[in-house]
Amino acid sequence: MSTLIICEKPQAAKKIAHALGKAEKVKEYYKVKKNGELLYIVPAVGHLLGLEPVEKHPHYPVFRLQWEPTFLDKNRLYTKKYYMNFERLGKKVEHFIVACDYDVEGSVIGRNILRHICGRDDAKRMKFSTLTKNEINESYEKASAHLDFGLIESGLCRHYLDWFWGVNLSRTLTDAIKGGKPAFEVLSIGRVQGPMLNLLAKREREIDVFKPEKYWQVLLRWGKQEALYREDLKDEKVAKKIVRGCEGKEAVVSDVRKVKVKVKPPFPFDLTTLQVEAHNLFGYSPKQILSVAQSLYTKAYISYPRTSSQKLPEKLGLQRIIEALSKQGEYEKLCGRIAGKTPNEGKKTDPAHPAIHPTGEVPKELNSYEKKIYDLIVRRFIACFAESAQRESVRIKLKIGDYEFRSSGSRTLEPGWIEFYGRYAKYEEKKFPDLEKGNEISVKKVEKLDKETKPPKRYTQASILHTLEKEDIGTKATRANILETLYHRNYIKEKSIEVTELGMKLIETLEQHCPKIISEQMTREFRQYMDDIRDNKRRREEVLNKAKVVIAEIVEELSSHKREIGLGLDNALIKTREEQGILGKCRCGGNLKVLFSHKGSRFCGCSNYPKCHNMYPLPHKGFIKKTDKVCDKCGTPIIYVFRKGRRPFKMCLDTECETKRGWKKYSGKPDQKVSGSKKKG
Repeated sequence: MSTLIICEKPQAAKKIAHALGKAEKVKEYYKVKKNGELLYIVPAVGHLLGLEPVEKHPHYPVFRLQWEPTFLDKNRLYTKKYYMNFERLGKKVEHFIVACDYDVEGSVIGRNILRHICGRDDAKRMKFSTLTKNEINESYEKASAHLDFGLIESGLCRHYLDWFWGVNLSRTLTDAIKGGKPAFEVLSIGRVQGPMLNLLAKREREIDVFKPEKYWQVLLRWGKQEALYREDLKDEKVAKKIVRGCEGKEAVVSDVRKVKVKVKPPFPFDLTTLQVEAHNLFGYSPKQILSVAQSLYTKAYISYPRTSSQKLPEKLGLQRIIEALSKQGEYEKLCGRIAGKTPNEGKKTDPAHPAIHPTGEVPKELNSYEKKIYDLIVRRFIACFAESAQRESVRIKLKIGDYEFRSSGSRTLEPGWIEFYGRYAKYEEKKFPDLEKGNEISVKKVEKLDKETKPPKRYTQASILHTLEKEDIGTKATRANILETLYHRNYIKEKSIEVTELGMKLIETLEQHCPKIISEQMTREFRQYMDDIRDNKRRREEVLNKAKVVIAEIVEELSSHKREIGLGLDNALIKTREEQGILGKCRCGGNLKVLFSHKGSRFCGCSNYPKCHNMYPLPHKGFIKKTDKVCDKCGTPIIYVFRKGRRPFKMCLDTECETKRGWKKYSGKPDQKVSGSKKKG
């Protein structure tokens, strides 16, 4: 008797194999003998099949698609050996188990391998939220008899919809640009990408049309404290009058109000709140946070991160986890104080996974990013079990004659969970001297403050994720990647997100000629359709037929306005290309620009040529993005290099720079993950 266990990635396969028994590694997979049965634990490397059109032709829209091996793309040739393992072993085993991540993508990956490589329609399904030994064995013993076809159908539908929108519309847009010479460029737009960009563009317009208005405040300084006049003033003369009327006079306390409030512990992390919190604390991008969390999950240190849940059910063995964490020195005393207590949970749930939590496994060899995210998750977890904090809010009113000033602040009386969350708990601490009504206050100074109203704040990467979740645009697993795509397409820039001229022009053009592409409502509708498929309330074919009608209408609208679209985006594309091509300043003061030789290879040269002959080779492949930073060793600009299917890396331009010491031979790609400048983390 033999069984093939399909895993999503090599690291997961290794964990599962060693959890199930004494594992023997054979090439990229493992063999385990368990209860008289031979198990083959075989990994994929993500998707081994992708959607491609049945007929290769340039006419759009295209709806006839088929699943093809990803190794047919020369950039993903590395997937071939994993594909062949499944093809070969699938012929010699009697049974199959899918042990990919229990979510939409994992379910699609497992189903495609099972059906298109191994030729089977059904299998057992292991479902787990951590890669710990106990949970893996339990999920193996209690594997469901069949696949979760609702989840699979929903995932397959999403892949088809993303192709319908992304490829059909992006290529139709690109055709419009191609006709509008000279700035031929590939433009992308997608089912979620368009509405997300539109949401950011709306904020950009609010900022652009905002006109600041002047107003004045009157500030009273007393001791180490400050108080403001009871209202903002629109007339400067009134502000000056108040200052004159208060000069040289004492203030009297007219009212003191103290309110004690209990502040409950935070909820455990779901993916979005983890991304928001970690971004605000450490400045990491949402995509980077998810990548780090995924790494911690595959090492069995935390539970599955792609979850919407704020629940920690008792069946997880919460007290066992707390006891295990207490053996990690820095958490020992805190864990000892929450034994036997129950967590504070939120309302959000997830049908597949609980809230993000540590497993209790002792981490080994964590990098600086992993250490921070792991510590944040552990402290959030144990803080959920702690007592409520008690804080005191104080409001004070001061009077000088008929002029009333107000001051307020809060302080912590009993830290409760705040102590457990430690440095991650951000609360203002403002203590007032003991005051009673009628006390006289010695005034240091009364002054007029000139103020202006502020425009709406720009979205940060954290706040836009929160807004997208609130508006139900995208999914928890895809929002960070789509946001990253908007950056790579030069539609947005900066951490405090600005929509570029190209991004704004694209939205303006689509609003004018095809507003459906950026419709938030339509995106929500299709998202709901996919949830209905998951819950067996709709069929995939029904939803795809609806999508085909919409896509055909959009393509027709775009095609009928090709000339206007091309001309409308032309100038923005030229300007974007010029800005993107400047990587930084040369030592002579000129601009270092991306240039191409007569053979087509790219390099970096100075705009002051022939007076300046500084030039540097550039990586032959990958997308290059400037960082506005300079290497502290050689003084040349630092760039980001993004390569399909591989980690991005940093590098400076100088091939002889000491930061490249240890590279086998300079070819624009390092041996290490990040090079060029030493990034503190």
